[in-house]
Amino acid sequence: MDSMPYQLHILFFPYMAHGHMIPTVDMARLFARRGVKATIVSTPLNAPLCSKTIERDRQLGLDISIHIIKFPSAEAGLPEGCENLSSIPSPDMLPNFLKAIGMLQQPLEQLLEECHPSCLVADMLFPWATEAANKLRIPRLFFNGTDSLKRYEPPEGVDSDFEPFVVPGLPDQIKLTRLRLPAFIKERTENELTKLMDKISESMVRSYGVLTNSFLELEPAYSEHYKMEIKRKTWHIGPLITDVLKIGIGVGAQEWSRYEKKIIVRKEDIEKAIIQLMVGEEAEEIRNRARVLKEMARRATKEGGSSYSDLTAFLEEL
Repeated sequence: MDSMPYQLHILFFPYMAHGHMIPTVDMARLFARRGVKATIVSTPLNAPLCSKTIERDRQLGLDISIHIIKFPSAEAGLPEGCENLSSIPSPDMLPNFLKAIGMLQQPLEQLLEECHPSCLVADMLFPWATEAANKLRIPRLFFNGTDSLKRYEPPEGVDSDFEPFVVPGLPDQIKLTRLRLPAFIKERTENELTKLMDKISESMVRSYGVLTNSFLELEPAYSEHYKMEIKRKTWHIGPLITDVLKIGIGVGAQEWSRYEKKIIVRKEDIEKAIIQLMVGEEAEEIRNRARVLKEMARRATKEGGSSYSDLTAFLEEL
């Protein structure tokens, strides 16, 4: 564990969904290994999902802990025990969940005032976290992995759900169809979700910068592209796209799956993908490329590597 002239204290605030909590907790553990006091802000029913992961780190003497704030399920009209996106009983309750999320601003502000951390790393889906941190002049960092795709809509004139179009402005030619986009992008109608995405964009402009859990060598062209697009300070940049990396195989899901509509992947498509990964020249190329990327990732996190150096630069800036 690195020694520091004084101990920085960073709050990590993951969104209440497994896909957001896991990488945020991993990021908190990474900071703790560099001598930072890392506090993960969670709720009563989400905290156990985090505590199991950090227990080993605590046994090793790392300064990482969980601070629990109440999740206002009842106040937002949610059933008791509904504190995670996966526990919403039906799509109709999503507005209630978003309302509950918004009600977390006040307890977060109270926590920030009490402990006045060196900075706040909050999930992109808490746009109000920027305002909460700015009130106390605390740097707010975004944790965000989807902004590049959010910045564009299907071009005018693309009316068919099946007509391919090229995503503009990217270093590579990435083709999509309207069918593979979430409804709030392709339908161009205003609702609670579109309002949230607009607030996220506005909040990012006023934030200190963006942290991601990728590394420079993974997608160097996208790292530079991302910095130019969002015009914010960035560390560990690089959205993962298998079309560019050529280490993944599609399994036939060509439509964005809504909450209420589950997409069934056919057995034949799964079988075809497995064969592509296991047999033939293409499979060998994919495995070789994956081995190369694994080694690149290992070197990036070692002392002197790009991710290690990026984290060092960020901590020194704080």
